[in-house]
Amino acid sequence: MTHPAHHHAHHHAPAGSSWRMAAQATLHCLTGCAIGEVLGMVVGTAAGLHNAATVVVSIALAFVFGYALTMRGVLRAGLPVRQALKVALAADTVSIAVMELIDNTVMVGVPGAMDAGLSDALFWVSLVLSLALAFVLTTPVNRWMIGRGKGHAVVHAYH
Repeated sequence: MTHPAHHHAHHHAPAGSSWRMAAQATLHCLTGCAIGEVLGMVVGTAAGLHNAATVVVSIALAFVFGYALTMRGVLRAGLPVRQALKVALAADTVSIAVMELIDNTVMVGVPGAMDAGLSDALFWVSLVLSLALAFVLTTPVNRWMIGRGKGHAVVHAYH
């Protein structure tokens, strides 16, 4: 049974569309996370930061860029900044957190990846694989949340 406040066309789509919607939401999240993650890893590595500091910078930037991408869309729909921020927090916090947990665990777990330089293939291959794995493992989380009217389902009210 759907919540009365969430009657949208996507609730009446074929059952398989929820996976498609979850994949789209995850890809959206991945875009912001990847921008922040890559920028954080590059900044941390280039600045010679300790691995823990690099991870903290990457996570912070992933949240900033993830929320910013969502806010851009809902601001365009006419929401005031404060309300747009609330929508972004509701839509993306769990997805970004899961994605960051996975991709940073991979980066830290791959021997030598965090210590590799920016010109080292190990750094970039590990980063790409960590983001790909994060996408695969976060998609079911987003599907579960969307099915309950949470996560990216909140954003669809403003499209």
